[in-house]
Amino acid sequence: MIDNPKSGMTLIVKTITRLTIGLILLFGIYIILHGHLSPGGGFAGGVIVALSFVHLMLAFGKDVAAARISKNMASNLESIGALMFLSIALLGFLGGSFFLNILPKGTPFNLFSAGIIPLCNIAIGIKVGVGLFAIFLALVVLEKSK
Repeated sequence: MIDNPKSGMTLIVKTITRLTIGLILLFGIYIILHGHLSPGGGFAGGVIVALSFVHLMLAFGKDVAAARISKNMASNLESIGALMFLSIALLGFLGGSFFLNILPKGTPFNLFSAGIIPLCNIAIGIKVGVGLFAIFLALVVLEKSK
């Protein structure tokens, strides 16, 4: 991480951010992957993933966060999430209806027990996480330009 002492917050906040950012990101990924077994899912996990980058932006400044995810990468990831979700929905047509579960169901309370639901959660998590971060980044850039 490029640490510019003139941008961002104090040394204490930056140190705590370095320690917690990975845990927050990991927790968001956990919520996305286990959303069919417990409360959570793609939207909630995507918000937590986006908040990990917002935390980075608040502590170190917008330049550090923007360096982690460029505008093109954010746009591409958001498009991939949307196309992945649409592809899962359209693959159901192979079986005869929209969003039909084409994957075998496993045993209850196992990670691979919900058919296409974890794949939908991953697609929504990518879309929501990158989309919310891009919105927050745009708001910060617009505020600084005034």
